[in-house]
Amino acid sequence: MLPVIALVGRPNVGKSTLFNSLTRTRNALVADMPGLTRDRQYGISQRGPRPCVLVDTGGLTGDDAGMDGLVARQVWRAIEEADLVLLLVDGRAGLTAADEEIADQLRRAGKPLHLVINKGEHRDPDLLSAEFHVLGLDELHVVAAAHNHGVEDLMEEVLAVLPAPDEADEATVEPEEPAIKLAVVGRPNVGKSTLVNRLLGEERMLACDLPGTTRDSVAAPFERDGQRYVLMDTAGVRRRSRVSEAVEKFSVIKALQAIEQSHVVVLVLDARQGISDQDASLLGLVLDSGRALVLAVNKWDRLDPEIRTQVKRDLDWRLNFLDFAKIHFISALHGTGVGELMVSVREAYAAATRKLATPELTRILEEALAAHQPPLVHGHSIKLRYAHQGGQNPPMIVIHGNRIEHVPEAYRRYLTNVYRKRLDLWGTPIRIEFRGGDNPYKPTSTGRGRSKAKAGGHRKAGR
Repeated sequence: MLPVIALVGRPNVGKSTLFNSLTRTRNALVADMPGLTRDRQYGISQRGPRPCVLVDTGGLTGDDAGMDGLVARQVWRAIEEADLVLLLVDGRAGLTAADEEIADQLRRAGKPLHLVINKGEHRDPDLLSAEFHVLGLDELHVVAAAHNHGVEDLMEEVLAVLPAPDEADEATVEPEEPAIKLAVVGRPNVGKSTLVNRLLGEERMLACDLPGTTRDSVAAPFERDGQRYVLMDTAGVRRRSRVSEAVEKFSVIKALQAIEQSHVVVLVLDARQGISDQDASLLGLVLDSGRALVLAVNKWDRLDPEIRTQVKRDLDWRLNFLDFAKIHFISALHGTGVGELMVSVREAYAAATRKLATPELTRILEEALAAHQPPLVHGHSIKLRYAHQGGQNPPMIVIHGNRIEHVPEAYRRYLTNVYRKRLDLWGTPIRIEFRGGDNPYKPTSTGRGRSKAKAGGHRKAGR
């Protein structure tokens, strides 16, 4: 197993900046705003002599009430699972009472503890260190995470005190079966984080009744029924007119990036609020990405039968264009229907990544043409000759023929439905691409065919 290192400190000391520097990514949101990070963010360090798992955490404020209390619980969970803790302090601000309190709490936790003085650029390391010696920590490092100063030396010294994984552990780092990347998306406060926590079996994501609790897109691996997953809880996507705060705009971007990086998207709807135009817009984004889709209508418990009937009727009316996606009525809080939801996720993934044989695709095309020919174009027929697979996730079927630019959209939808039913491709969109059927070996004025004819003529004349 790779060693786990937790980054801990009060808000705005540079934990996420150091996380991004060590992982060589931009996975953690960074802004000049305290309390930006709330959930645990995991990543693999790309600096130092060997890899390790890094955990970015929210800022500790000493307040156990409200959101600060929820963040603190996430921080201490990260400390519990860590092999070593890096306590970050702000070299520009100097030593604070909050730093002393956090250091005292961390010493009582009993984990190996190193002090990291961040924002130490253009400053004398000895002078900076002298101020923080009062914390009583022997292991002290001065870095400037924003400029990557001192981070390589930091990881070399930190990893030197941690045991190296044995060869057997290293051999099992990369499992054989690929993980299904699952993005959980939806409007704010529909229960996304509650669903993720239910699947993970722990309070990994902050979940409360305050909209916008999740700001970052947080990846969390887990296994269920022998299948590996990577869950990505995302920030709630609001209307653009309501996205005024810069941090929230970045959160929306991260959510959209999570959709693009996923194999399957679970769109969470609030049964008590019904389907809004915002839900439909978010569905459009998922469809544009081509990702497999499963719908989860959350908060289904405690609804009156009449309201349930009304919600189902509304779903049939507003989402009639999503005939390929399965809908599950669940309670993320109590776990009702979550098992069936994950079955549909696996089925959608299998459909989206399925390999399709060219003879089978061509045979289905011929049967579709026999049942319903495309319309004539100026008295001429559209010729569709054969089909093959052009890609996966989503499945792309490439159909070759003549006059393909005249194929109407209605006939494209007809072929899509035929392929979906014949191949049992449910849970994923299907894209059909038409390509012209010109013979690449046909002689042209500048082509190889004409050159060969001229060469033959010259040989004959020479005789």
